[in-house]
Amino acid sequence: MGTFESAIRIKSLRKSFDGGRDFVLNGLNLDIPKGMITVLIGYSGTGKSVLLKHILGLLKPTSGVVEVLGKDLWSMSDEELVKFRCKLGVLFQHAALFDDMTVLENVCFPLREHRRDLSPATIVDTAVKKLQMSGMEEKHFAKLPGELSGGMRKRVGLARALALDPEIILYDEPTTGLDPILTEMVDNLILETHRHQKGSTSVIVSHDLFAAFRIGEHIAMLDKGKVLLSGTVDDFLKSDVDLVKRFVDKGFYKK
Repeated sequence: MGTFESAIRIKSLRKSFDGGRDFVLNGLNLDIPKGMITVLIGYSGTGKSVLLKHILGLLKPTSGVVEVLGKDLWSMSDEELVKFRCKLGVLFQHAALFDDMTVLENVCFPLREHRRDLSPATIVDTAVKKLQMSGMEEKHFAKLPGELSGGMRKRVGLARALALDPEIILYDEPTTGLDPILTEMVDNLILETHRHQKGSTSVIVSHDLFAAFRIGEHIAMLDKGKVLLSGTVDDFLKSDVDLVKRFVDKGFYKK
């Protein structure tokens, strides 16, 4: 792959939860291109979600550097880090909506927390626009999350992730547990969102090779806490690395 500007740069990242020699991430190096859709793939337990939490600044590295938009996350104060996270939007695996808030209130929440310069009317107007962009109809705005289908909850979660116009949007296993029709809907939603958010960077943690090859412009495969291969779909299809070949074959032929 040619040279590119990095939105996220990870150098020699190591993470141990027991303080010993058992490293979930073990000297991981990765550059994630700015303005593109990157998919992180790999078998379960390879450290994909742990890596995502480091990018969000939710986990502190045992050693190594995590730079997001040119900033070393752990050189910031707690206050600076909270403010910086407004540049990042996250769609969690199960949408993680507030059960006691309506659809509209869920999307208004980050705006009320972080954009106190905005009037209440502007906050509601912004939330409505994000919901419409995510494909939610107005008749659902007053409903609670428990009254929504799985696909609708994903849409609301995405609208909330986009509320602050983030520069980087992260998706944690966005299609896990969904049927094939809903999976395709979420994949299309990710593509549409990326097109609408001009200049934004999308990072998707996924086990779904079909989705990775369909929507990913850049793909990184993790194994044993390291990046096994990083590149384009073509790089993966042509790879001679045994584990990559097995993963690709399993993804395509044994569904």
